[in-house]
Amino acid sequence: MDWTLVVVLLGAAAAGFVQGVSGFAFSLVSLSFWAWVLAPQLAAPMAVFGSLAGQLVTLPWVWRGFDLRRLLPMVVAGLVGVPVGVTLLHWLDPPVFRFFLGCFLLVYCPLALLVPHGYAFRGGGRAADAAAGFAGGVLGGIGGMSGPIPTLWTTVRGWDKDLQRGVLQAFNIAMHVATLTTYAATGSITGEALGLFAWIAPVLALPAIAGVLLFRRLSPPVFRRVVLGLLGISGATLVAGSFGAVF
Repeated sequence: MDWTLVVVLLGAAAAGFVQGVSGFAFSLVSLSFWAWVLAPQLAAPMAVFGSLAGQLVTLPWVWRGFDLRRLLPMVVAGLVGVPVGVTLLHWLDPPVFRFFLGCFLLVYCPLALLVPHGYAFRGGGRAADAAAGFAGGVLGGIGGMSGPIPTLWTTVRGWDKDLQRGVLQAFNIAMHVATLTTYAATGSITGEALGLFAWIAPVLALPAIAGVLLFRRLSPPVFRRVVLGLLGISGATLVAGSFGAVF
């Protein structure tokens, strides 16, 4: 087993566990490992595939929070956003985009931690939920990062952890399927990527299950702090990874 494959598998296991706990962040965690050993063109579809595999593995533990009425505005808008994100890839400078998204998360998440538990923003209705879904779809199309903005939004909404997890799990599955379909249609999934898919899927499964079992033991206030903390770490990862390219 060569060093590249070791790093790939370690990244898959770590990302699977974090995703199992939080319901998102597979791409951000895995790419913090894979960026050292894989080309971006190979790492991006792997991150989306790994995230999809982790979401499917943990689905039996979170389905009880599924709410179709809450999901539909987000997923319909998100599916519109995915091709927009793929199109924007030709116009955006990816490091600059990741840098400013990371800065936003670094500023917002610590402030959100100061908001008392139980606060819930009620404004905007389904249109606001759809806007969060659209943003998630765009980010998914750009780089497989469909989770952070909808997760942040539903946290601000004050959804309980089971509702938030059930809806976002279904949302992310839909976004990842759409993104992988787009990658396949554009020839971005190579034979090498398919071979690595076969390695990472079984490796991430057990850590993802361990993570979702930990999720079920967390109280709502602790889960909220975990989610915002992981979003903040995700922001730091994005800034650190793109700083050199931007400056």
